[in-house]
Amino acid sequence: MITFVSGGARSGKSAVAEQRVRATSGARGVACYYLATARAGDAEMARRIDRHRRERGEGWITLEAPLDLPGALERVTPGSAVLLDCLTLWASQAMFEAGLDASEGRAMLARTLGEARRRALDLVVVSNDLNEDVPPRHAVARRYLAFLQALHRDLAREADRVIEVVAGQAIDWKGGDG
Repeated sequence: MITFVSGGARSGKSAVAEQRVRATSGARGVACYYLATARAGDAEMARRIDRHRRERGEGWITLEAPLDLPGALERVTPGSAVLLDCLTLWASQAMFEAGLDASEGRAMLARTLGEARRRALDLVVVSNDLNEDVPPRHAVARRYLAFLQALHRDLAREADRVIEVVAGQAIDWKGGDG
């Protein structure tokens, strides 16, 4: 099963996603994997990564995958529960560091989702919703936003469940329990 969890910055989306992965892991008796896309590029980010690790607690197998998402999923035990956090950072690194264009990024996301299905993973993908504002003036920012929006559309279409988190509250848009 593939679940897409989106929401604004610090909306509580990671907590919602973590709870879903823990519940799946407990119900199936499988491992919890945390597929981390963040890099500790500065002191603030290092503190945030450390805080997230402490808040998650024990029992997670962390795989760092700033770019190669399908390759990281190949290292996950089939049938496991996986939290990919977050697609927003991955898209930034894919575009600005690896130089991927939108079609290459979308193809990599498709390979990632295909690998998750092939390995019978319960994959929960977290991403920031950046679509709520006036388009930015800067051309590079507009290009990044368009790239991320395309990824979100593809992911929402392919996901079995789509959840938006607002002020810590999960709103099911697709495939919810009721």
